[in-house]
Amino acid sequence: MTRRELLGLAGVLTWALVGGARAATVVPYDAAAFAADQAAGKPILVHVNASWCPNCAKQRPIIDQLAATPEFANLIIMRVDFDSEKPVVRSFGVQMQSTLIVFHGRDERGRATAITDPAAIKALLEKAEG
Repeated sequence: MTRRELLGLAGVLTWALVGGARAATVVPYDAAAFAADQAAGKPILVHVNASWCPNCAKQRPIIDQLAATPEFANLIIMRVDFDSEKPVVRSFGVQMQSTLIVFHGRDERGRATAITDPAAIKALLEKAEG
């Protein structure tokens, strides 16, 4: 490892130790956890996606990048598999994969399908925060 890489790593570790490394929580969908997070008034993103979906493939890294920012440190991201979790997909009234649904507690704040613009995804996630 070069000196530059070591200094960079040291900076990241220092930032993490001071509390700067908070990130959103990304988990598979679980009905009980979803209900508990709603009852606690947490900001939640439900991402209905599929492994074969090109829009989903574009959305995932954008969501992951936004999730790593302090702005979305409190966001809970629940991923739902469009193909294997049909009852969950139906319970949210979702017709297509690549659907993003944001909640603040029990209040649905917005949804969008097939959006891949980072600014549009960020704007949607912001609705869950406030």
